[in-house]
Amino acid sequence: MPWNIRFAFALIVAAAFGLAGPAAANESDKREIDSYVLTEAGLGKFTQASRSLAAVPGACKSEDDDDGDDSNGENLDQLVAKLNAVPGAQAAIQSAGMTTREYVVFMWSMMQSGMSSWAVKQSGKPPPGVQQANVDFYNTHEAALRALGDEDVCGSNGDDDGDE
Repeated sequence: MPWNIRFAFALIVAAAFGLAGPAAANESDKREIDSYVLTEAGLGKFTQASRSLAAVPGACKSEDDDDGDDSNGENLDQLVAKLNAVPGAQAAIQSAGMTTREYVVFMWSMMQSGMSSWAVKQSGKPPPGVQQANVDFYNTHEAALRALGDEDVCGSNGDDDGDE
């Protein structure tokens, strides 16, 4: 399953916080994610924020056990509130120069671009509504994103669910 490797970091962070994917967002949220432009500066901030989050006690503990599947219908505002509710998480993200909302939107835009990249490689056509510039950005930075995912920033902080 090589495409799973491409999304390892986004999935680690998403799973750690019990965040639903962009498919669960409302139309306004989908437009925000779709229109977000991935940049070098954003990637640098996202990387720093993610590493800072890994140092926050309890930040990588999954909340899936708390309320069953309540996160499945959350919008961006709710996802941001959930992340900000983790003591120290907002400060860790802000220390990297991002808002929590930008962090969440960047994460889902990156994940969406990675999925779109995979789809283009399979069918030769991008999915509707995809920004080709973001897919190109993802393709250019895939190795760096994979290396960041390989750091397993949440693996040693409480998310120990055996990879199988």
